[in-house]
Amino acid sequence: MPREQITLQCTECKRKNYSSTKNKKTMTERVELKKFCPFCRKHVPHKEIK
Repeated sequence: MPREQITLQCTECKRKNYSSTKNKKTMTERVELKKFCPFCRKHVPHKEIK
């Protein structure tokens, strides 16, 4: 199965806020998205963690 569940972690407060899926065949590197962090109360980059 090419799609994989991933968890996104805030780069500032290091909390796990979001989960998503990605296609492992087309996106081999780790995903980084700018999302709203409810704990920081602002939009910050969220990186994929294992």
